[in-house]
Amino acid sequence: MSQTVIRIQNPAPAATGTPSGGGAALSALGLFTVLLGGALPLIDFFIVNVALPAMDRDLNAGPALLELVVAGYGVAYAVLLVLGGRLGDTFGRRRLFLAGMAAFGLTSLACGLAPNAWSLVAGRVAQGASAALLLPQVLATIHATTSGPRRARAVSLYGATAGLAMVAGQILGGVLVAADLAGTGWRAVFLVNVPVALAGLALAVRAVPETRSERPAPVDVPGTALLALALVALLLPLTEGRAAGWPLWTWLLLAAFPVAAVAFYTVERRLETSGRTPLLPPSLFALRGLRRGLLMMLPFGVGFGGFMFVIAVALQQGLRYGPVEAGLALTPMAVTFFVASLMGPRLVSRYGNRVVTAGAVIQAVGLALLILAVQQSWTDLSVADLLPGIAVAGFGQGLQLPVLIRGILAEVPAERAGVGSGVMVTTQQSALALGVATLGTLFLTLAPSMGMGDAMVRTLAIQLAGVVVTGLLSLRLPRVLG
Repeated sequence: MSQTVIRIQNPAPAATGTPSGGGAALSALGLFTVLLGGALPLIDFFIVNVALPAMDRDLNAGPALLELVVAGYGVAYAVLLVLGGRLGDTFGRRRLFLAGMAAFGLTSLACGLAPNAWSLVAGRVAQGASAALLLPQVLATIHATTSGPRRARAVSLYGATAGLAMVAGQILGGVLVAADLAGTGWRAVFLVNVPVALAGLALAVRAVPETRSERPAPVDVPGTALLALALVALLLPLTEGRAAGWPLWTWLLLAAFPVAAVAFYTVERRLETSGRTPLLPPSLFALRGLRRGLLMMLPFGVGFGGFMFVIAVALQQGLRYGPVEAGLALTPMAVTFFVASLMGPRLVSRYGNRVVTAGAVIQAVGLALLILAVQQSWTDLSVADLLPGIAVAGFGQGLQLPVLIRGILAEVPAERAGVGSGVMVTTQQSALALGVATLGTLFLTLAPSMGMGDAMVRTLAIQLAGVVVTGLLSLRLPRVLG
């Protein structure tokens, strides 16, 4: 891997450890700050799941608009992530982190004050775009300001934070809706971001060093437009199709997806061959760890996103759990995920990437326990019945995600840190959105005819098949993590 000098501006107080680019290292406070910035967008992807019924009652939104509240955020987020990474490489990752954090706070405020459903949808789209500016800077900053064991620990902490944020978002959403702080109801799930964003801005100014690529490239306008078209053509109809009744536009967009994807790849390859810098360089996929890790991230993310959506709907609408009880049912998953994530670096140093295989096996056992619990006790299913399966599945997931993230980024050169992290997070985010669109749609389609219990069993069984695929793919990873 070639080593690149990273320009540092307004450096934070020095910390132990040497960055890969030879400038100021990321301090402990700086790492905490960027991890906070990484947690916010992921929390907000899931925090609305348990708040949707309250939004429906308050805004009279209906199923199609409620799904747009979820899809608008997810699609805007996924579409702009790679561009956000490129802008950070060019204009400075700290600068884009600050801009993204400020925009995220403002758009969260707009969502919390939305007077009707359509203004909430617009606010969520803007919030997703803000998240796309913010999140790629997190891994890119870690990648550019740490090296060796310190980078491994930081990336593992990022993986732990990401997984915990996704689960904690649903738990926090339930608590905030039920608490009805000052009569805000569901609006609190957005308003809570405002003070957090202000704190993040203050910390980032003090503690996050500025880094950027030594060879910044201009924005690839054709590539950006084609990638946006491809992701919108795939994610929007899959998310909105069922609620909208599968009108003609959904099928036209789905038909446009492969055309846009092929056109995007052709344009990017032509740009790189001619010596220019495309939005997503095809040569990046020559890195074996990145290519195989991204392939595994797809079934992992689809299963994670689909599971979190399905369990929120099943517990609240099927079993009439309150928002707090529905959120707290996932607490064992958050705890075991975090514990497993912290164990990961030590296990990887001893067993290498086989930790991912073991995690897939453990997650499969957890899902099997959940399927048995739902089959045997659906009408009387309690939080205690769910606990063993959810806890075991969370532990297995915690062994996989941080190691996958570390493996994907291990071979990415420092000058491509923003692009590499943007590609990784785009894949993760697209997979989460696909999980909601596919597994969520399947569950909602089956529930009226076979009941929510049987629909949940069927959906969990498909997720279990995806975990088996992840486990088999993990056998192709190099034994030693780079």
